Amino acid sequence: MKKIILDENEIPKKWYNIQADLKTPLDPPLNPKTKEPIGPDDLKAIFPMGLIKQEVSQERYISIPNEVREIYRIWRPSPLYRADRLEKALKTPAKIYFKWEGVSPPGSHKPNSSVPQAYYNMKEGVENIATETGAGQWGSALAFSTSIFDIGCRIYMVKCSYDQKPYRRILMENWGANVYSSPTNITNVGKEIIKRDPETSGSLGIAISEAVEDAATHDDTNYALGSVLNHVVLHQTIIGQEVKKQFESIDEYPDIILGCVGGGSNFAGTAFPFVRDKIVNEKPDLKIISVEPFACPTLTEGSYRYDFGDSVGLTPLLKMFTLGHSFVPDAIHAGGLRYHGDSPLLSKLTKEGYMEAVAYYQKEVFEAAELFSRTEGFVVAPEAAHAVKAAIDQALICKKNNEEKIILFANSGHGHFDLSAYDMYHNNKIKDFKHPEKMIKKAIEEIPEI
Repeated sequence: MKKIILDENEIPKKWYNIQADLKTPLDPPLNPKTKEPIGPDDLKAIFPMGLIKQEVSQERYISIPNEVREIYRIWRPSPLYRADRLEKALKTPAKIYFKWEGVSPPGSHKPNSSVPQAYYNMKEGVENIATETGAGQWGSALAFSTSIFDIGCRIYMVKCSYDQKPYRRILMENWGANVYSSPTNITNVGKEIIKRDPETSGSLGIAISEAVEDAATHDDTNYALGSVLNHVVLHQTIIGQEVKKQFESIDEYPDIILGCVGGGSNFAGTAFPFVRDKIVNEKPDLKIISVEPFACPTLTEGSYRYDFGDSVGLTPLLKMFTLGHSFVPDAIHAGGLRYHGDSPLLSKLTKEGYMEAVAYYQKEVFEAAELFSRTEGFVVAPEAAHAVKAAIDQALICKKNNEEKIILFANSGHGHFDLSAYDMYHNNKIKDFKHPEKMIKKAIEEIPEI
C-alpha cells in the first residue's frame, strides 16, 4: 500500500504525556533570578493557565477540546506514505515510511500546537500573542491560528530567515500578523544586540528574548513558543498516535524512527508514543534517532545542563542539551534548526539512552532532498530534509547488511517557500558550516553554573 489514511473519526481525542511514564521525574525549570524551581504562578504573566497546567501535568493522557479537534479536521489525520520509489532507487530491502505533515494550511506540523495555544489564550481573554520564528513555519502556523480565534499576533522572525524566506513573511501577513526582522529596534533586547553586533544574522534565542520582552511589557499580550516546552511536545503527540494506528492497520511496526530536531517538537511528537513502548520494555530494540545540522549540533556536541531558553536570560532555566544561550549559528537554510537548546523531555530521554543523535552538513542534506523529490515527488523543507538524509543512510545500512527493517521518518513540512535555497544548491552556492570547537566551548563556558 502506497498511502495509509485514517478516517476523520480516528483523530486522537487525547494528547499523550510522556512525563507519566518517565522512570525519574523531569528536572524542574528554575527561576532565572533565584535559581529556585518555578511554579504555575511564575508563568502566569506570559502563558494562560490552561497551558501552564499542561506544562506541569503528570497525567498520561490529556483531553483535546472539541473546538480544537474541529479545526484539526481541516488537515488531520495526515497521511502515512510508503516511499517505495525511493526504496527501489536505493536498491534496499528496507521499507521506508514517512508521516507527511505538509498537508496543513501553513504547510508543516506546527499548527498541531499553535491551534490549541491560540484556543487557550482566547478562552482566557488574551487579546494579542507575541512569538518568535526561525524559518517561518511556527510564525505562519500561529498567524493562521490567531486569525481563526481573532487574536492579534506579533512575530519576531530571525533576520537571516526574514531575508531568505520572504514568502513565509507574506503568508503570516496574509493571516493578519505583524512580522519584524529580529533583532529589531522595537525592544530593549533588540536594540542592545544591534548595538553590540550591527551585522548579526539573528538567532532563535534572540527572537525569543524579544517576544518574551514584548509579552512581559504589555498587559494585553501573552507569549507563545513553537517548540521545546512540555505542552508544545504534548500537542504534537497527535502525530505519533496517528502513526501507531496507521501501522496497526497494516500489521507493521517501525524498527527505526527518525526526525529532524531544532527544539524537538516535530520529532518528539512523532516518537514519544513509540518511546513509551521502549521505556516499558515492550520494544527494547527500537532505534530512535534525532537528526540535526553540524552548524548547530546541540545534541551531538552540546552540554546537558541548565541554561536559558533565550539569548539574554529572560526565560526560566531549563535542564537540556545546549550549546550555550549566547551561541549564534551560521545562517544555514534550515532556519528552524538554528536553536541553541532542545526540549528538556527530549534531552532527558537522549541522556538516558532511549534516543541517539546524528548531524549532517547542508550539501548532503540537499542532495538527499533532491533524490527524494525525484523519486517520491515531494519537495520538502530544508529542516525535514535532514530526516530524509538519515532515512537514506539507514536504508543503505540495511542494504549492506541485507536487513528488511522498517524505517519511519517524520516529514515535517513542504519546501515550497524554500525554493531559493534549492536554487542555490542547484547552482553550487550552498556552503557547509561547522563551528570551530573553541567557539562552542566559549559559548558553553558562558552558561550559568547551577
